[in-house]
Amino acid sequence: MDRRLFTVEEACAQMLSDTESASEDEDDPTFLLSSASSSSSSDDDEPPRRRRRRQAEPGSPHARDPVASTSTSSPGTRTSFPAHQPSAPEPPSGERVWCIPVDYQPVIPEFVGNPGIQIPTVGFTEIDYFSFFFSNPLVNLMVEQTNLYAQQFVAQHPGSFLAKPGGWTPVSAAEMRTFWGLVLHMGLVKKPSARHYWSGDVLYETPLYSTAMARTRFEAIRKCLHYANNAACPPRGDPAYDRLYKIRPIIDHFGAAFAQAYVPGREVAVDESLVAFKGRLIFRQYIPSKRARYGVKLYKICESTSGYTYKFRVYEGRDSRIQPPECPPTLGVSGKLVWDLVHPLLDKGYHLYVDNFYTSIPLFQALSARSTFACGTVRKNHRGLPTHPLQVPIPRGETRALTSDNLLLVRYKDKRDVLMLTTIHGNGITPVSVRGTAATVLKPDCIVDYNRYMGGVDLSDQVLTPYNAMRKTRTWYKKVAVYLVQVAMYNAFVLSRCAGSTGTFLHFYEAVLKDLIFSDRERAGRSTSGIGGARVVPGQHFPGVVPHTGKRGRTQKKCRVCRKRGIRKDTTTQCDTCPDHPGLCIDGCFREYHTSMEY
Repeated sequence: MDRRLFTVEEACAQMLSDTESASEDEDDPTFLLSSASSSSSSDDDEPPRRRRRRQAEPGSPHARDPVASTSTSSPGTRTSFPAHQPSAPEPPSGERVWCIPVDYQPVIPEFVGNPGIQIPTVGFTEIDYFSFFFSNPLVNLMVEQTNLYAQQFVAQHPGSFLAKPGGWTPVSAAEMRTFWGLVLHMGLVKKPSARHYWSGDVLYETPLYSTAMARTRFEAIRKCLHYANNAACPPRGDPAYDRLYKIRPIIDHFGAAFAQAYVPGREVAVDESLVAFKGRLIFRQYIPSKRARYGVKLYKICESTSGYTYKFRVYEGRDSRIQPPECPPTLGVSGKLVWDLVHPLLDKGYHLYVDNFYTSIPLFQALSARSTFACGTVRKNHRGLPTHPLQVPIPRGETRALTSDNLLLVRYKDKRDVLMLTTIHGNGITPVSVRGTAATVLKPDCIVDYNRYMGGVDLSDQVLTPYNAMRKTRTWYKKVAVYLVQVAMYNAFVLSRCAGSTGTFLHFYEAVLKDLIFSDRERAGRSTSGIGGARVVPGQHFPGVVPHTGKRGRTQKKCRVCRKRGIRKDTTTQCDTCPDHPGLCIDGCFREYHTSMEY
């Protein structure tokens, strides 16, 4: 009689059936699913029917489950798997065939990538690493588009405060860097509103801000800050219309700079980040697992060990069209997102870790064909997975495994079922210590590595969260721009660490801000030491005469100290060092202004 092979579901139904005859069992062999740890000589002499009933008894670790099991009752030992069975022919319905693995180990090619820093960094300081991303072309773009928008706004709103004499003066590159230095510094010093940073109240006073830039000037630059020409934006309905048009230049700039400066190591992870925004926006997302919950979503691929953001993509809405290069036609939307992010790393032996939003059999097989291997959690109802073996209850701490082609499906029972799909790992297990105790449990290798390497995206977000510089605004693109600049700050920190720096991210952040805010030594008072109280540092301020305006008589200013006291007094003397050149009486007011924290 011809041999007949069964799929996993048919084998399970065959085992649980008590109506089959012994003769049929002998002529029609199926998978023998007994564990070697429970087999004995008496079992070999036992009739087949009786043996099936024993396997179906409640409490048996291998009862009613047609997949290989690994018990954790004796740590350090592994239960042997039954002999590997040949794959059954593909059923007419096209259902995928899964087999029981025996010491399964995939063939993984050698990693041939070139990880590490890709730019010369000899003699680099903190500001040099950051300036590679926040470069002169980017700053000049901001200056050009900001000045252009200010002109457009004044032309359209002649009655606004910017249209008044002195309301707006063109911003320079140095002033733009100072502006961004103050914006990023707001992530270090938290205050209720932006105006509190210029407050003279003893509870809120921070001399750094008034020393670096006037509040009205900061607000004017913040209002006009732009990255693209609004007049050139294609209208809605146009084939060239881009929902991210307002920040497309900086997205392209940072995307190219991140990939140019650094190549990640073998383990990378794909996940999403959320920029908090609750205003009206067609592609605003709600993700309850994120702290912000509402906002603009970014897909990112990061190095698992350092959190370096190698590539990112801003979510534009469900109806956005994603056409990655060389993308297989069998991939869905989530698969195309992963393919787009990982495409520069294909054919190099990278190991990719994803969550169940991205995991799919077509994606994993397409990546495997390009020498890129993946591991991720997967949903039980995913298309192509066996149904019955995933529904049978198993004891806590046990593992089941199935293979199909180069895919390994692993089910591990912890507090709940954990289902993994991988093309990286075999069906081995590893002892893992239990937090807070001296006990150990056995977990599949794929779960151990997933917990170790999946947190690359979360790592960068966790480091940046305490220094979040975004403030409440109605314009979503300004928040996204601040987020990308801070991601660039963290990437620059990773570069410095790879180059041998040992400082913390906070020290790196502070050093960059000092150079951004006080890059002009004259405006900083000849030195960047003592930045926090530059106005009250003696010996760094010098009096001068108020310049003549061309009118008759002497040009005077109101004395800043006398006005604070309620006295109206004009003076021809000013401080030439302070940014706003305040008028000060030379006989006492000049000294008091620069030695007291009340002004």
